[in-house]
Amino acid sequence: MVRDAVPKRRAEFATGRACAREALGAIGIPPSPILQGDQGEPSWPTGVVGSITHCVGYRASAVARIEDLRTLGIDAEPNAPLPHGVLADIALPDERKALEEHAGQNRRVCWDRLLFCAKEAIYKAWFPVMRSWLGFHDALVDFDIHTGGFRGVLVAPEEAVDQDLRTLTGKWLVREDKLLAAVTVPGVSAEGLRA
Repeated sequence: MVRDAVPKRRAEFATGRACAREALGAIGIPPSPILQGDQGEPSWPTGVVGSITHCVGYRASAVARIEDLRTLGIDAEPNAPLPHGVLADIALPDERKALEEHAGQNRRVCWDRLLFCAKEAIYKAWFPVMRSWLGFHDALVDFDIHTGGFRGVLVAPEEAVDQDLRTLTGKWLVREDKLLAAVTVPGVSAEGLRA
């Protein structure tokens, strides 16, 4: 629970929620509290999807109407290497090999941290739709270092994954000392909402 958190965590929570209320206002949704769901996730107003992220010195939220996006996920991380030993916990063997190649082509990006960032964005897009856990080894992420795109392919059993979520695509970028990743899944049409 946030009320039991340290003051720094409570401040991050509050400023992230303030960003969310501002984002909702930008799409014409009246400001309202963004409460926590049963797993700690933001509970968005009916007809809205969204995501919140925060790291040291950065807070952001992205929202959309469900007819425009089915789901979305964003994450921000410092552009700094992951702590020792964490990469093995989050990366598949093919990802580790690709990260080494990317580092040889662009050393200003901490690729291990960007992988973490992209997988967090994937999870934040996945969870509101599937309402189930998605581990770091459940998605194989491939970066395009030229376009700033990435793709996450779910490695879970075929029958366990909504087909629209089997492959999730996103964008990444580096701004100052931050890494940012965003995943979006197209929404349903207005006709689909009435059916």
